[in-house]
Amino acid sequence: MDNKGLLHKSIVLALCLSGIFLLGSFLGFPKDQICALFAFSLSILGTLLFWNFRLSFAFLGGVLILVTRVTTLEDFIRLSSMEIIFFLIGMMILVGFLREIGLFTYMLQRSLIVKNINAKKITFMLILTSALLACVVDEVSSIIFMIMIIFEFCDYFEVDPIPFIITSVFATNIGSAGTVLGNPIGLLIATKAGLTFEDFLKYSFPLMILSLFVLTIVIFIIFKKVLNELDEKIKIYGPNEFLIKLLQIPPDRKMKIGAVCFMSTLVLIALHHRIEIMLGLETNTVLLMAPLLTSAFIMIWRRHRARVYIEKDVEWWTLLFFIFLFAQAGVVAETGVANNIAEKLMLYMSDNKAAIVSVILFGTAFVSSALDNVVVVAGFIPIVGSLSNILGLKHLLWWAFLFGACFGGNITIVGSTANIMAIGTIEKERNLSIGFRYWLKIGIIVGISTMVFVLIMLLSLPYYK
Repeated sequence: MDNKGLLHKSIVLALCLSGIFLLGSFLGFPKDQICALFAFSLSILGTLLFWNFRLSFAFLGGVLILVTRVTTLEDFIRLSSMEIIFFLIGMMILVGFLREIGLFTYMLQRSLIVKNINAKKITFMLILTSALLACVVDEVSSIIFMIMIIFEFCDYFEVDPIPFIITSVFATNIGSAGTVLGNPIGLLIATKAGLTFEDFLKYSFPLMILSLFVLTIVIFIIFKKVLNELDEKIKIYGPNEFLIKLLQIPPDRKMKIGAVCFMSTLVLIALHHRIEIMLGLETNTVLLMAPLLTSAFIMIWRRHRARVYIEKDVEWWTLLFFIFLFAQAGVVAETGVANNIAEKLMLYMSDNKAAIVSVILFGTAFVSSALDNVVVVAGFIPIVGSLSNILGLKHLLWWAFLFGACFGGNITIVGSTANIMAIGTIEKERNLSIGFRYWLKIGIIVGISTMVFVLIMLLSLPYYK
């Protein structure tokens, strides 16, 4: 970044923070609420304007809250959601180990073996596999494996991989809403809204699957020409050699043990609520500790690689950022800032449920399409929580919030981490690029169509009320 650009962004940051301070004073917020809002805004706006310095701004916001005595050090640590951080550490170690042994690659290869193969079957299998894989591991790991598989079959049939990679990214973002594992925002919403893994399977997962069919229809229409081309190539090259090429050697002992570790973790997470009731544990204790248990076994078994898993596979930079961001969001909620903002919003929207759900869904989506969705979710969680309590809507707003943050990532090329990772991999591996406008033309159709479908379901089905 040149000095001129740095100066312009610094001026924008200063003006925005001044405006927030003045607005808080004008609305009559108490001193502690103004300080909490100012510090949190410093972290959020600093992150958005100076992404490479996001951890620095998170530190500054945290220090400001403590120095102004808005909260105590003890409460700041309590509000930092360390249970989520522990969960993410365990999952990062587990995913790093599974990536090392090649389990995901093997699973993906097996999933693409279908009879009477054609372009639409391949595309649907890519969509379904991308979404389901995103449900059980983080979206970044899943999209990396999917891209490698896409490169493989596109190379064999000599077709352009970009349409299939874009399709896989769309499915990954949609699939990440299916469980608490697909995206950090799902886990964050689950812990703050009191939702369990079973709640996600009951309410979020079915709607995610149905949204995949909406995505499939849209993709079949948009990429009709590409699919026709692939069908022609399949007729020329035939599927038999492709399937032979796709299949690898049978899984070895290490991969089998890895699969047991992976499935054991998923079972513990899926049954966490019932296990917690049976053992008299606090809500989400088993959910958040299950990956740590598996990771402990892995590091004992693979002790010569244990330090590598901790140093290489755990994203400490990201986790530190989350700790300070979550703590500041918690302070905003506890000081009453979120309640005040929610009450002001209620003056304009009254108690119109459809309007509020629509604003949460589409507002979150369009903001997430331009900004990192974890930052967006952390910033708006206190407000959504306050609105839910005021309106007595239980979990309806939380589901709208989740789907908006995940589905909104499909709209632009920078809408989610999976998008950015896919673009970087394409440029690195194949020296190809995807234009912002090209992605936007497709992403806006996919994003709006899937969100309209979700909105209709949320408002029309008593299941979600």
